[in-house]
Amino acid sequence: MDAVQAANSGHPGTPMALAPLGYRIYTRHLRHDPDHPDWADRDRFVLSCGHASMLLYSLLHLSGYEVSLDDLKNFRQLNSPTAGHPERGHVPGVEFTTGPLGQGFSAAVG
Repeated sequence: MDAVQAANSGHPGTPMALAPLGYRIYTRHLRHDPDHPDWADRDRFVLSCGHASMLLYSLLHLSGYEVSLDDLKNFRQLNSPTAGHPERGHVPGVEFTTGPLGQGFSAAVG
């Protein structure tokens, strides 16, 4: 949460509250491969509340995706891959670009 404080922007509450659940999902339930983030048979994790992007970036970092500690430290900074809302194509493991609340549900079900 230091990165959220340093950015002087962002939402620390939701990522902190969902961290134990997210960790459990990534380590025990999701079928994914950080070395092959576009593996066709992977499970997809869609973070509907995009403002909680620090949760997703942290989970990706801890799971071995190409999200460095420096990327986390540069959260919400100009030219950083770790934007305020997750964007597909900018960070490996981000499955869907989210913004407005509730948008993720429709994306997740197709």
